[in-house]
Amino acid sequence: MADGRITKRIVDALKSSDRDFVKWDGELKGFGVRVRPSGAKSLIAFYRTGGRNSQQRKVTIGAVGKIEVERAREAARKILAHAELGQDHAAEKAKTRAEKTVAELCDLYLSEGCEAKKASTLIADRGPIVRHIKPLLGKKRVGEITRADVERFMRDVAAGKTAADVKTGEHGRAIVEGGKGTATRTVGLLGGIFTFAVSREMRADNPVRGVKRYPDRKSEIFLSSAQLATLGAALNAVEAEGGNWLAIAIIRMLAFTGARKSEIVTLRWCEVDFERGYFSLADSKTGAKIVPVGAPAIEVLARLPRIEGSPFVFPATSGVNPFQDVDKVWRKVRTLAGFSNLRLHDLRN
Repeated sequence: MADGRITKRIVDALKSSDRDFVKWDGELKGFGVRVRPSGAKSLIAFYRTGGRNSQQRKVTIGAVGKIEVERAREAARKILAHAELGQDHAAEKAKTRAEKTVAELCDLYLSEGCEAKKASTLIADRGPIVRHIKPLLGKKRVGEITRADVERFMRDVAAGKTAADVKTGEHGRAIVEGGKGTATRTVGLLGGIFTFAVSREMRADNPVRGVKRYPDRKSEIFLSSAQLATLGAALNAVEAEGGNWLAIAIIRMLAFTGARKSEIVTLRWCEVDFERGYFSLADSKTGAKIVPVGAPAIEVLARLPRIEGSPFVFPATSGVNPFQDVDKVWRKVRTLAGFSNLRLHDLRN
């Protein structure tokens, strides 16, 4: 219900709820601020280009913090005045957006379509976008992508067309793999990106809908006791050869706890309860949670040194971030153990 002129002070004071809502301006009909459950706020204009039975249109003028309220009000005033003359600003904007490339859509999705996602999930999304989606579809226009394009994209990723060994920084390295599992998961992400495109009226339909994906068997590998023993022997061998002790400790923790890689890599000493044997994670993919751990995991932690100035159990060798370069050591360990297709994620089972 509108009750007064929207000001910066009023906008700043608005609190999010469990669903979207709009605070309408009491002076300029059709101008308001939308508040999402995530707390994100945007200044918008609603209008009709015909009579009362015509379709209502919405234009997002800008995110709060990126545009001043009064500037947004003036923009809304012009949009609403043009609508009175039959000019459909939203349709024109949608047409322009449909002419954007898929690469531009991906950038818009990462900046504006992931407000409710955790930072770690956003990082995980960025990888497939950069390594698979942009190289194969990035130059195509959003409005011209068809289901056949998506199916061809999935086949190309599965066949390893985007596979690469990429140098990242002075010592970093990213192994980009193809395969049916990667193709299926990337098409799932692409579907989310096009759902965002539909919500922004960049196109009317989602070309990913109806695409039959490969079965995703990413959680179907289970190691027997004998295989775990083989893996342990490989870890000991790599450690004896001078392999990175942080990476080896992280791999052991993954095998002993069944926790996610991100949960172990970012583990802080303050989250470890040695006496009662559990981790009290303040933030994980599913939110705060308790992870019970057994004696073998506690023993690994007890042998680790604490690096002064770092809160992390597994700190980076320089800087203030947690250690990240686990994959290089993991590839050596799994090859030595004879498990060439085993992934770190499989240790969770």
